[in-house]
Amino acid sequence: MADQAMNVDIDDTWDAGDMGCGDLVLRLRMKLRAMPGKTLKVIATDAGAPADLPSFCRMTGDTLLHVDTQSHSYWIKARG
Repeated sequence: MADQAMNVDIDDTWDAGDMGCGDLVLRLRMKLRAMPGKTLKVIATDAGAPADLPSFCRMTGDTLLHVDTQSHSYWIKARG
């Protein structure tokens, strides 16, 4: 399925809402591990998400493809 916002194929979307850093990264880690090589669009409205998600990707080796701050959306490709 192609995401209209950035014209990239995404394999799944997860709305994490205002889930805070600890819970957010733990659940995200489980989701990404279950879908190696695929792209997940994450919607996260927590105030810390703009810093937490890029840091998470740097530490785990997953790839942050794009961020749309207006829609609080993050496109992350799980490492293969």
